[in-house]
Amino acid sequence: MSDVTPAHYDLAIIGSGGGAFAAAIRATKLGRRVLMVERGTIGGTCVNTGCIPSKALLAAAESRHVALDSSRFPGIVASAQPVDMGKLIGGKRDLVDTMRAGKYVDLIADYDWDLRHGDGTFTGTAEEPLLNITATDGSVETMRADHYLVATGSAPWAPPIEGLSEVGYLTSTTAMELEEVPKSLLVLGGGYVALEQAQLFARLGSQVTVLVRSRLASQEEPEAARALMGVFADEGIRVIRRATVSAVHRDERTGDVIAEVTSAGGKENVRAGKLLVATGRRPVTAGLNLGAVGVTVGDLGQIEVSDMLTSTNPRIWAAGDVTGHREFVYVAASHGALVVQNAFTNAGRTVGYRHLPRVTFTSPALAAVGMTDKEANAAGISCECRVLPLEYVPRALVNRDTRGFIKIVADSQTGLIVGITAVAKDAGEIAAAGVYILEAGMTVDQVATMWSPYLTMAEGIKIACQSYGTDVSKLSCCAI
Repeated sequence: MSDVTPAHYDLAIIGSGGGAFAAAIRATKLGRRVLMVERGTIGGTCVNTGCIPSKALLAAAESRHVALDSSRFPGIVASAQPVDMGKLIGGKRDLVDTMRAGKYVDLIADYDWDLRHGDGTFTGTAEEPLLNITATDGSVETMRADHYLVATGSAPWAPPIEGLSEVGYLTSTTAMELEEVPKSLLVLGGGYVALEQAQLFARLGSQVTVLVRSRLASQEEPEAARALMGVFADEGIRVIRRATVSAVHRDERTGDVIAEVTSAGGKENVRAGKLLVATGRRPVTAGLNLGAVGVTVGDLGQIEVSDMLTSTNPRIWAAGDVTGHREFVYVAASHGALVVQNAFTNAGRTVGYRHLPRVTFTSPALAAVGMTDKEANAAGISCECRVLPLEYVPRALVNRDTRGFIKIVADSQTGLIVGITAVAKDAGEIAAAGVYILEAGMTVDQVATMWSPYLTMAEGIKIACQSYGTDVSKLSCCAI
């Protein structure tokens, strides 16, 4: 064993995504000495392979789609040429590089914490955990910290399907590096990543088929699934519901991937030029040697944490996707800040997701905050719901796109709003407003009589609340 005394830090962080950076910034502001260990590219999933690149491509695809939709506005004629995918991906990479530098890499020097490139592995004991960092040249450096934060994120996961590993399938990461638009694409999954990627490639010119185990966006309101089914049908995306895939193989003659599918319609072979597997993600904990330092890992690889984000070792914390909690970068960032407060100020803060907003960036988008109708009833709340079609929202009318709705879930006894869901343009902004409504504990009557700017999509929240006591089909514009 080496006689060299390990370097000592107040906080050692494994990972460099949103949770890691939030923790490092908060800790350095408290005057703590911080080490960050990253084996790959600085910035984690969001800036490199997730939020930023996917939303940039979705915005580009929407621009093309609007140009092709010449029937939407009378007197407007537009056209769009085939996509130069290489140039589009190049622009996406430039954006990612800029965002990574400005929002991640440059901040390390600004806040002055230490960075090591290499693989972090725990060693020592549960009572005295240490961290070995193995650099690319094979050299090993040992560190000691008062507290450790594991913020290693998650990675795309594929189900055990016969032949899948042999066909060369795409993930949400590799799909956004394609240099050509696939002529046809088969998407496996029905969650937010699958929905976004399906519409993205359809709008870029692919013929897209989606295989979904139950229904689209199965964790959200059933009205959302129906609305998005209609949108996808309008855009030529085929959705096969209640589908199971028993095997996949490649047609050696054409190069197509063929999936053997069983659904309510029976058995069929579905073929496409490319297969995208978007069936979820799994926490990245392999190789960390967590068991050696007394950290319990769950069946899916997640670090088991308390509601204060401590692992089963009180000196080792976890944040973000690696906890198995909701996979949003703003959750990870909140986790990172909470860990530092609890570790160094004894704040005793706990995590809670009661009013967590969630957005699927399709077009129109799906967004929600709070409980669904089903969740509220399961919690013992007697609900009274209203579903407002967008044809009653003036902003949607002038946009000439009334596909979608706004749904309010309220306690039938008190009128307290416990959930809001929308499928609409800028639905994420509706969910953001909904966070404040739910946090304030507002009722449908209060929202129905509050100010709301005319010709905004968020005005639909007020109109939906007015529908509890008024026939909104008989309201004039901006009537209160």
